[in-house]
Amino acid sequence: MENIFGKIKKDLKKGLDEGIAAVMQGANVLSVKMNELSEEGKKQYKIFNIYVKIKDQKNALGEMAYAVLKNGKSLDEDKKLKASYNKIKKLEWQLSKIENDKKIKVSEPKKAEKKPVKKISAKK
Repeated sequence: MENIFGKIKKDLKKGLDEGIAAVMQGANVLSVKMNELSEEGKKQYKIFNIYVKIKDQKNALGEMAYAVLKNGKSLDEDKKLKASYNKIKKLEWQLSKIENDKKIKVSEPKKAEKKPVKKISAKK
């Protein structure tokens, strides 16, 4: 009778250990996927922010150009227009860098491997 209970206890412990190992493996995979999604979300947020900044700069550029033309001046002479244009170009360059950036692959955590130990003989 004790042998049966011992076997059942051993089988339950083995099943529990295998279940815990499966849960831990699933948690590791989930962690890797969450990191990938988090990085992609950050990238999309940066892209959106730059789009908004470009739109704001274009609106400001249009307002400045209108004010210059309203006063009867030439657009070529206004330094503020050129500075605003250069800011837009810089933002577009940043946007292209982010959009063309290759996706960084997050590798799964690897289990430590046991390295073979070299035997050293004491021969002289």
